[in-house]
Amino acid sequence: MRYLPISADLFIANRERLAQQLKPNSLAVVNSNDIMPTNADGTMPFRQNNDIFYLSGIDQEESILLLFPDAPDPKMREILFLRETNELIAIWEGHKYTQEEATATSGILQVKWLSEFQATFHTLMGLCEYVYLNTNEHSRAVVEVQTRDARFINWCKEAYPLHTYQRLTPLMHYLRAKKQPQEIELIQTACQITEKGFRRLLPFVKPDVMEYEIEAELLHEFVRNRSRGFAYTPIIASGASACILHYIENNQRCKAGDVILLDVAAEYANYASDLTRCLPVSGKFSARQRQVYDAVLRVMKGATAMLTVGNTWDAYHEAVGELMTKELVDLGLLTMQAVQDAPKDKPAYKKYFMHGTSHHLGLDVHDVGNKYRKFEAGFVFTCEPGIYIPAEGLGIRLENDIVITETSNIDLMATIPLEAEEIEDLMN
Repeated sequence: MRYLPISADLFIANRERLAQQLKPNSLAVVNSNDIMPTNADGTMPFRQNNDIFYLSGIDQEESILLLFPDAPDPKMREILFLRETNELIAIWEGHKYTQEEATATSGILQVKWLSEFQATFHTLMGLCEYVYLNTNEHSRAVVEVQTRDARFINWCKEAYPLHTYQRLTPLMHYLRAKKQPQEIELIQTACQITEKGFRRLLPFVKPDVMEYEIEAELLHEFVRNRSRGFAYTPIIASGASACILHYIENNQRCKAGDVILLDVAAEYANYASDLTRCLPVSGKFSARQRQVYDAVLRVMKGATAMLTVGNTWDAYHEAVGELMTKELVDLGLLTMQAVQDAPKDKPAYKKYFMHGTSHHLGLDVHDVGNKYRKFEAGFVFTCEPGIYIPAEGLGIRLENDIVITETSNIDLMATIPLEAEEIEDLMN
């Protein structure tokens, strides 16, 4: 891994928090992700399953974590299973965890090879009352391939049909939504790497630069600062492409007079950051571009102030919608009559601001969490309002990452240029 070692204390504490959520006499099983194929003998880069990483820090394929907090033998309460390496694997794939290294990373004392899994699992299944199995239940997930978790669920239920099975996912969503101080430090590091990439762009962007050249500049800066790269597929959308919310082709020439919408950020130690900024290709916003930019910035500042303990998802987004409605009326994009005539479930502002303002951020860029849970200290949200005007070939979105605290909130991207004047000054 490129990132610096993370203290095992984080993963030990995460397992303790999960143990408190399990029913008595329960066994929980968490699998690593698969290495996904491309074609022939090609594979995609490995990305660890975030739940096993959250609980162990282990960043390696073919790993399994068993947790049995009430096991009668203390040696059975936490067991990590790893792929046993050999000389051939070392030659072709490189170093894999030794058992001692896995203990140092995770704080788990019992580390075994996968060859021992079935016998150990059989013993534990004879002792437990409940079995917690894991799967991806993200509200926006579209899973069309059979995952390692899905294969394990099928095998487990066929081999042990009389056990009582429980869903681990709701517990993981509950725990992961509230970040620990060490996690916030890792997200902050990802934000700092993102800032380095963004500042690298400011003197680089000019008329006729290609969108993919901007992508290359960012990737260079991210990787040289210990990031694996982008936390998500980068959006580098100049001109009218900025009105396509998930534009990822990044293959157009940036024209003088246009604005580039950059939704680009680094990850660090599997933790994501999420940044959006808009740059004038010619180094200065036009009067209209600046008018729209400042409107989005005012909504962003107002929305950020609402990310506080006790607020709720629906109330927050409704209030942001009111801020946006006023700005769109002032911009001449909406009339008060159109606002009044719009049905409540399809407010008029959605014509120009059609996505949500915030989402959880953490090990996933759209991190797990329950929208019906009141905001708590330790939640990390993005704040990303936008205005998209296809008729003007203009899309403006601004985004920072915000940590909710007991008394207010902290902007993890507060040092990244945001005001239009500062951006213009740095570009010139």
